[in-house]
Amino acid sequence: MLNIVVCVSGGGTNLQAIIDGIKNGTIRNTKISGVISNNAGAYALKRAENERIPAFCISPKSYESRGEFNQAFLAKLKELNPDLIVLAGFLVILPEEMTEIYQNRIINIHPSLIPSFCGTGFYGLKVHEAVLARGVKITGATVHFVDAGTDTGKIISQKAVEVLDGDTPEILQRRVMEQAEWVILPRAIDEIAMAEIAGGKG
Repeated sequence: MLNIVVCVSGGGTNLQAIIDGIKNGTIRNTKISGVISNNAGAYALKRAENERIPAFCISPKSYESRGEFNQAFLAKLKELNPDLIVLAGFLVILPEEMTEIYQNRIINIHPSLIPSFCGTGFYGLKVHEAVLARGVKITGATVHFVDAGTDTGKIISQKAVEVLDGDTPEILQRRVMEQAEWVILPRAIDEIAMAEIAGGKG
């Protein structure tokens, strides 16, 4: 059984896609052992509570220094003992120690086709605003392993989504979620759980 911890900062739509995937059997051999948010008001925490999944808020605002926050964050992860950490809209830069300890055991969903529209400053609606400003016709989402860089880890899977005339950032964001993110993130977790790709555990 693959124990996963999901880290999320906002509404938790990708968390819900994972919960639904486990329930309907599209994600096999997997259990969510905890949900961590840096935002006490994140609806993702409510989603976790509704499913009786242990949910924790660990916010940098609650600590005097970033170092103290990092230590608290790492301590909670060690306590939950995940086989895989899933960043599902987690807007916190990970401590370098974390990427070392959990090498090839952290994955992230990013709302573009990496290497386009990724890296520092590209998150949430900002990605879709940049896509529309550039005038590209195809965007999408990427699941990748997390390393010490920003959106630089090995790509696991990608799915393309068409950009349509009249799209707003919000409309495009929703389409990318529905057609790409909620499809490829559950699939990637299932593949790792079934040991079909590197980083998996039988």
